[in-house]
Amino acid sequence: MPRRIRILTPPLDTRSRHVLAEYHGCDPAVLDDRGTIEPLMRRAAQAAGATVVGSMFHEFAPQGVSGVVVVEESHLSIHTWPEYGYAAVDFFTCG
Repeated sequence: MPRRIRILTPPLDTRSRHVLAEYHGCDPAVLDDRGTIEPLMRRAAQAAGATVVGSMFHEFAPQGVSGVVVVEESHLSIHTWPEYGYAAVDFFTCG
């Protein structure tokens, strides 16, 4: 499946930015591993210059992970479907 990225550029007077990303063809083992995904998401938030205040992740049975990293500036979240090699990620910041 071709990879596509869609970036919505907010109006100049906006107070926030919201980035949505869909990933296809991902390693199912990684998508089903909270121990890998949670630290990656926390590091991604820090790399973006956000201040992490906490996180909450949940592993689904039989597979899949959903989680959110709360940052002072807003949030970063992920939902995975290992059976499809798919992950949906969003990063919202108001700072």
